Amino acid sequence: MKSLFITFSASLFFLALGRAAPPNFLLIIADDCTCRDLGVYGGQAKTPHLEKLASQGMKFTHCFQAASMCSPTRHALYTGLYPVKSGAYPNHTMAYHWVKSIAHYLQSAGYSTHLSGKTHVSPKSVFPFKYSVRPGDDNPDPAAFAKTLRQSEESRQPFLFIAASHEPHGPWNKGDPSQYPPSSLKLPPVFVDTPDTREAFSRYLAEVTYFDSQVGELVGLLDRSLLRDNTLVIVLSEQGNSFPFAKWTCYDAGLGSAFITRWPGKVKPGLVNDALVEYVDVVPTFLEAAGFTCPEILDGRSFLPLLTGATTTHKTHVFGMQTTRGVTGGSEYYGIRSVRDSRYRYIRNLTPEAAFSNSVTMGYPFKSWKRKADGGDTHARRLVDDYQHRPAEELFDCESDPWNRNNLASDTKFTSQLNDLRSRLDLWMKQQGDEGQATEMKAFERMPKMLKDKKANQ
Repeated sequence: MKSLFITFSASLFFLALGRAAPPNFLLIIADDCTCRDLGVYGGQAKTPHLEKLASQGMKFTHCFQAASMCSPTRHALYTGLYPVKSGAYPNHTMAYHWVKSIAHYLQSAGYSTHLSGKTHVSPKSVFPFKYSVRPGDDNPDPAAFAKTLRQSEESRQPFLFIAASHEPHGPWNKGDPSQYPPSSLKLPPVFVDTPDTREAFSRYLAEVTYFDSQVGELVGLLDRSLLRDNTLVIVLSEQGNSFPFAKWTCYDAGLGSAFITRWPGKVKPGLVNDALVEYVDVVPTFLEAAGFTCPEILDGRSFLPLLTGATTTHKTHVFGMQTTRGVTGGSEYYGIRSVRDSRYRYIRNLTPEAAFSNSVTMGYPFKSWKRKADGGDTHARRLVDDYQHRPAEELFDCESDPWNRNNLASDTKFTSQLNDLRSRLDLWMKQQGDEGQATEMKAFERMPKMLKDKKANQ
């Protein structure tokens, strides 16, 4: 009875405004996937379903998230708040109890809200979704989505369905690696060419294609329903893969994301958009699309005008961070902060004297890099050293140097860009209550497991 009352109330609300039924939302997110590896973005991984979706809607080329690892990325995506403000800035983290998520906002508007697959958010009171998972797997459940579609068709209750894939997160054991013979692969310039690297990259690309098949299955269910034309679909790739210089870093490959959207009748098909957008912008966009005012506390800003063609610009700057303290195999501390405009990325390494380490430096591809470096290979030696030892400041021209390898911070020709981005990062950190290294050292206070272990040892 309660759900029927909510649905009826929402319907009356929109009828009173003389508006059409509120849209549904299908949000699909990958896990540890570098967007430039996707075929739809010019990469080697075959992505026919994403390419079809992009041809039916809009592909963004400058989408970024506020953190380069899974848990804070998802907290920011679902709350519309940057990591330090929400409290969810280290990995395996939790938001403050006062934080509200998209589940709260849309439920109050009469929506059913679902999160299927990988969660990695906490506490449940901040994320009161209806949860599901494919039996025996940490992946979205197509049966749960099919049920949501049927129920929405019958009740006319609008829905948000988040399909959070586990792919292509390691151990890269899904998909068909035979499609990607290791010897035929073109390795990114930030990779050291070793047999281990090629074998791992082959399995990773196969799992990217597996994720593409998940997109195809979910969108296919939607397309066979009566709700296709009134559903806004967004697909995101999350932060970069778990090879060096992507995930765990604030380089473009670590903070950049694929973003493909389709909304029949609202978004013109086949468009490519270069505007700067962020994950924190998704919540306010959904709220505006549903016809509701965004709370002032949100850090994000609706990009609905981009979707409808009312404007072609959005933000002038996007921000990101990384907290290494507490990650598997991580340094005792290594905090990173970053800001990017349409062309230049500025990175501040809070403790450049420390060595940067994480699960990547423990893995077999990176160990093969070290062996090659120790054998005298200059390319391998530079990459190994640059990954673990960095200067206090880095500045990159992301147009001419998309892999962020040529540090311009000491080049006087770029002093104005450096000073401008420095000041903007300072202002952002102040607005967020981010005290830099002091905030990094408090990371354990935002990690439920660390707090539990501390209490157990008291």
